[in-house]
Amino acid sequence: MIAETAIIHPNVEFGENIIIEDYCIIGSPFQGYRGEKTVIGNNALIRSGTVIYAGNKIGNNFQTGNKANIRELNIIGDNVGIGTLSVIEHHVEVSNNVRIHSQVFVPEFSILEDACWLGPNVVLTNARFPKHPNIKKELRGVRICTNAKVGANSTLLPGVCLGANCLVGAGSVVTKDVPENIIVAGNPAILLREIPY
Repeated sequence: MIAETAIIHPNVEFGENIIIEDYCIIGSPFQGYRGEKTVIGNNALIRSGTVIYAGNKIGNNFQTGNKANIRELNIIGDNVGIGTLSVIEHHVEVSNNVRIHSQVFVPEFSILEDACWLGPNVVLTNARFPKHPNIKKELRGVRICTNAKVGANSTLLPGVCLGANCLVGAGSVVTKDVPENIIVAGNPAILLREIPY
């Protein structure tokens, strides 16, 4: 079911059992657009006001909250949820079973591995030297490894890697890599303890 108020641009391919609510825009052209196809798999629920730019490859069982913004040329796996007012910039990789809560910012070149979890208002960054003349060449995306969890209102600085199964406490500022199976928290985030497995 596609709402009458939704705008579907050319070169969009949908799977089966799709729901696109009012005032969504799917396949919106971007600067430098060359007809890249937008693909959205089966059983998607795209809530009102969401904008998905052209060139995204999105798997099955995808859903958004209201007014999510997903820029161009991303790869998004199966069973991914992107919450209300979240922004996913371009050239981002999101693996399967990832949950991105409301008002999360994910900049270009970020990598989110399987089953990672980002709480509300989490901010990933990628610009180490804002306003530098070579800023575009210096961008460094964050990597969040399998099953890592990031608490609400946390900020991750450019280029950091969160190891598998780690946990970042709410309100933390992560300035360096976090090993797997570790809990960190604070500003700057420090190691609190290992997670027993």
